[in-house]
Amino acid sequence: MLHNLLVPLADDYQLFNLFRYLTFRTGGATMTALLIAFVLGPALIRWLKSKQRGGQPIREDGPESHLLTKKGTPTMGGLLILIALAVSTLLWANLANPYVWAVLLVTIGFGAVGFGDDWLKLTRRNSKGLPGKVKLTFQVAIAVAATLAVVSTMREPLTFGLTIPFFKDVLLQLGWFFVPFAVFVMVGASNAVNLTDGLDGLAIVPVMIAGMVFALIAYLTGNAVFANYLQIHHVPGTGELAVFCGALIGAGLGFLWFNAPPAMVFMGDTGSLSLGGALGAISVITKHELVLAIVGGLFVLETVSVIVQVTSFKLTGKRVFRMAPLHHHFEKKGWHEPTIVIRFWIIAIILALIGLSTLKLR
Repeated sequence: MLHNLLVPLADDYQLFNLFRYLTFRTGGATMTALLIAFVLGPALIRWLKSKQRGGQPIREDGPESHLLTKKGTPTMGGLLILIALAVSTLLWANLANPYVWAVLLVTIGFGAVGFGDDWLKLTRRNSKGLPGKVKLTFQVAIAVAATLAVVSTMREPLTFGLTIPFFKDVLLQLGWFFVPFAVFVMVGASNAVNLTDGLDGLAIVPVMIAGMVFALIAYLTGNAVFANYLQIHHVPGTGELAVFCGALIGAGLGFLWFNAPPAMVFMGDTGSLSLGGALGAISVITKHELVLAIVGGLFVLETVSVIVQVTSFKLTGKRVFRMAPLHHHFEKKGWHEPTIVIRFWIIAIILALIGLSTLKLR
């Protein structure tokens, strides 16, 4: 909004020229989202506590310690992230950019699905919310709408193309198969982050790390000079997504203030589904879908642990892990929660550095 209002006045007022620069607006979005989260956080948490008697329902088959340490903690803290993220993005981004609206559609749409899931869990007082098929149907519908909006905007030959990390000239043309592929990326990333969100601070920090990586990727792919130097595919307009990523980082930092152990609030599906979907959408638009699998490798690992556990139990009647997702396996082995969380953060940082290396090693 500020970009659209103030840049036309830059010729008369030199100060407004700052709003032309992505770096300035990305920093502004980060600080604005952080400030909103800090200001609204305490009041929102009090409101959630007043509406949620008993807090988030705890899985009865989960780690025994959770029944003691996490009982009574309110959920749906993802509302704080969504409010800070959306307001900051609308304030600092160029609202004439269609990619900004596509990512916001996925973020808010998936957040609404998560909100419905959290609401049912609270009203029914159990850990089961929306039926899986219903949740998946809504997610797919939103992702299809966003993908169609993106492909109608993007220029050829990038429209239906898939880039391969470490190869500078490879662009696989998927045709209309790109649509289900992009939907799979968004929905898969969304549910992968959701599976990872099980311990205080475990999901939000890797999400912010991935957000930092994709802020840089969005900026570089949207800049013809840098894209040519790095020999990556130039996607005009994607630089504006750096502003969104900045807002995501600020909102995530603000939420982490209240989610740090022992958590005052959980993000719930409201937060995890929306944040994962946002990362998936950004990767699709910047043509770095496969890089997301590297940068978000922690989320992939958590998801694979669930798939392996379920498949093994159905086929052999035996479990590979003491409990899935993977972080619960280590809890069952006796690892302390902060140890698991910090070590998983370290893994996320290492994977982010590997993902960044794909920008140069071509």
